[in-house]
Amino acid sequence: MQNEPTVRMTAVRRLYEVSARMGAGRSLGETLQAVVDGVVDGLGFGIAVLNLRQPDGKFEVIAVAGSPEAKEALLGTVSAADIFDAEFAIADVWGGLRFVPHERLPEGEVVGWVPDVPVSADPNAWHPLDALFAPLCSSEGELVGMLSVDLPEDQRRPGPIHRELLEIFATQAGLAIDKARLTDQLLAEKVRLEASETTFRLVFEGAGNGMATIAFDGPEAGRVLRVNDAFCRITGYTTDQLVGSALADYLEDEDAGQSRRELDQLTAGQGPYRFERTFRRADGHDIWLGGTAAIVGQGKDQPRILLIQIDDVTARKDAERELQHHAAHDALTGLANRRLLQHRFNAVLQRSRQSGRRGVLLFCDLNHFKQVNDKYGHEAGDLALREIGTRLQAAVRQGDTVARLGGDEFAVLAEEIDGTDLTALVRRIEDSINRPLTGIDVPVTASLGTAVVSPYTADLEELLRTADHAMYEAKQHSRR
Repeated sequence: MQNEPTVRMTAVRRLYEVSARMGAGRSLGETLQAVVDGVVDGLGFGIAVLNLRQPDGKFEVIAVAGSPEAKEALLGTVSAADIFDAEFAIADVWGGLRFVPHERLPEGEVVGWVPDVPVSADPNAWHPLDALFAPLCSSEGELVGMLSVDLPEDQRRPGPIHRELLEIFATQAGLAIDKARLTDQLLAEKVRLEASETTFRLVFEGAGNGMATIAFDGPEAGRVLRVNDAFCRITGYTTDQLVGSALADYLEDEDAGQSRRELDQLTAGQGPYRFERTFRRADGHDIWLGGTAAIVGQGKDQPRILLIQIDDVTARKDAERELQHHAAHDALTGLANRRLLQHRFNAVLQRSRQSGRRGVLLFCDLNHFKQVNDKYGHEAGDLALREIGTRLQAAVRQGDTVARLGGDEFAVLAEEIDGTDLTALVRRIEDSINRPLTGIDVPVTASLGTAVVSPYTADLEELLRTADHAMYEAKQHSRR
């Protein structure tokens, strides 16, 4: 008969072997099976059952070893979260283990699977209804499962050595299960990310609109990370030219700080940011890009990226500009119309009230122009009006507004002008109109009236009436 040190040494050696086998399990399923196999093969128990604690607190039998009948009866069964509470209330506490002797079980129907073995009269013999449990905990003390063992190989209730070995094994098993569970979660996340990346790549590469990812954080912030074929087609650049370059180098800011403001709005917003920006193509031409930008996280401790989607909206922007031009300009001459003149006048009046400086509105009427239409026809008259409009634009100062009011009436709005500058402006306007028109021998001349734009001016219509009246007085004076 072996002495206690020899027994202990043999048991420790077996514990070491089964623990090494258990730790080699890579997935959670492999680890759980290694735990129950280790109990049966190395710790001297005939049956081992492992209940894994689920996220909702219930217990499910995941692994069984030692008995095909027990495996068939128990594997996959799910129990309530408090399944062990009643038994633990009557159990003996063996360190970290819980032993429930059969004699303390209440009379009635037995729950679970019971091995079909003879019952011994020896009070220290193992009874088929005896139960020994080892709670399995993570490194943080969280209960991750419950290991139950049955049928010791010597058919007796475990002594101190076997209890100690089972408790040590249960501690290691809890840590191994926790590690395997984390490994499974990481593998599942890896699979999810790979599937997500595959889906993203298919969408990214196959999209009809341009798509690009831009570094949003870190030293590479603002640099292009990835572009699809549509982005290259729209912008005219190759992938090699775009990747690694700064996106801001291709954008035209309408005013200083535009890009910085848009990034601030993007960061503060909750959803995709919509933008329209001028982009310098590879051929040197500017196009309008319209699209969305969204900040995308890549996981914990990973830098964020900016995902942008673009389309070439140059045709729409040109159409909008043309519509805006027609809404604010005379269709025949291309000069400002009354609507745009009103807008410019409001700005001049506001600045005059702030600075106290005065401006002038000149009302210009063409003399003898009716004879042009009568003699040469309205088509020639239209050509003559366009020529006069071009001459007026050349005669005024930079920043002055020339408008056609209708028919043969024009207006010039000049800001911050008086004295000799005003006299010179009037002379240039008169000289530009009084010159003979191309292919027309009718002597068309100009009559001008002026009205002062001061901080006390009421509105444009009043100013036009004043200038018109002054023009009429000048015309009458010229006739006399």
